Amino acid sequence: MSYKYTLNPKYTSMLDSLKNIKDIFFNADISIHKARNELKIIEIDGLKCVVKSFKVPHILNRFIYTYIRDSKAKKSYTNAVKLQELSVNTPDPIGIIEFFDKGLISNSFFISLYEPYDFTIREVFHHKVDNYKKILIDFIHFTYDIHTKNVLHVDYSPGNILITLTDDSCKFSLVDINRMSFQNISSKEGLENFSKFWATDEDLHTISNTYANLRNIDGEEAYKILRKYTKKTEDTKKLKLSLKKLISKG
Repeated sequence: MSYKYTLNPKYTSMLDSLKNIKDIFFNADISIHKARNELKIIEIDGLKCVVKSFKVPHILNRFIYTYIRDSKAKKSYTNAVKLQELSVNTPDPIGIIEFFDKGLISNSFFISLYEPYDFTIREVFHHKVDNYKKILIDFIHFTYDIHTKNVLHVDYSPGNILITLTDDSCKFSLVDINRMSFQNISSKEGLENFSKFWATDEDLHTISNTYANLRNIDGEEAYKILRKYTKKTEDTKKLKLSLKKLISKG
C-alpha cells in the first residue's frame, strides 16, 4: 500500500507520526464524533490534536478522488491554509495523509491542532448561553465579514462554528471545512448560508435585519428570502428522517 502526504512546514518533526497515523488513530480511545467519518482527540508528539478519518469512498469516488478531484482530506488542509491566509479562524492544520490500495485512494486522514472553545453556535441558537442575543449579532457580523472575503462555508451548521468568549468579544472558528467555496457571494447566497441553524422566527428576524443592514438591502425582503431557504432546509431534513424511519421499519 502506497501513500501521499502534505505536512505543514511548522510541524515537520511530526512526519514519522503522520506516516503511522492509522495505527495511532485506531488505537486511540477518545472519539468525539462517529458517523460517516470519525474524529478523535489524540495527543501526538506532545501536541493535542484532532484527527479526522474519512470513510473509504465507494469505487467510483475512489477513482475520482485519485485522478480527478482532491480528496476530502486534501480539501480540508488546503481550505484551512486558505482561511488562515484570509485571517479567518480555523484550527491550525498539521497535515494530511492518503493511503492507496491497488492504485486507488482508500483511507485518508486530516490532522489539525486541537482548539479549545467554550461552546458551539448550536448552544446560541438553542438559547442555552448567557447573552445569546449579543453573541448571535456578533455571529452575523462575523458571517458578513467572511462573506466579504469571498468565503462560503457550505456546511455552515450548528456544530461547525466554535465559539470562545473573551472579555469583550467572541472568537468564532470554522471546522468541518472540506466543503468550502471561495467566490463572490450575493446577498441571497449570504442569507441562504444561515438556513441550516433551525432558528426561531425571532432569530430569523434578527439575522435578516442585521445582515440586510450590513448589505444595504431591504430587511423585509431579506426575511422572506431567509425564511424560504430555512423552510426548504427543514422540509428536506424532515423528509430524509421520515424516509429513514420507513426504511428501518421495512
